[in-house]
Amino acid sequence: MSKIFTLTEVSEHNNAKDCWLIIDGKVYDVTKFLEDHPGGDEVLLSATGKDASDDFEDVGHSSSARAMMDEFYVGDIDTTTVPTKTQYTAPKQPHYNQDKTSEFVIKLLQFLVPLVILGVAVGIRFYTKSSA
Repeated sequence: MSKIFTLTEVSEHNNAKDCWLIIDGKVYDVTKFLEDHPGGDEVLLSATGKDASDDFEDVGHSSSARAMMDEFYVGDIDTTTVPTKTQYTAPKQPHYNQDKTSEFVIKLLQFLVPLVILGVAVGIRFYTKSSA
């Protein structure tokens, strides 16, 4: 039976001399692999102290890389100690009501007032021209 680790225990192993990762609920001691990792040791060190499953999957590791993981396996993670992933939900927008009277009146006035001014100006011009 494999040993069960908490996130706090795994998080303590976060440097180049002692590096543990959590991938798919399993704990791996990758200290010996740091120098050989194709992406460099910084990639592995940046994934310590958290569930690195998404980081591991995003890269698209080969089947041989997945097979190598068995030799670094040290135990399983207590999933109750790992924070759950939160889904992003967009803030709720207020429902736009097109029939708001105040907005409707303002838009109507924005259209009618310049039209009335134009009409008055044309009317004044027409009457002043014909009387002269």
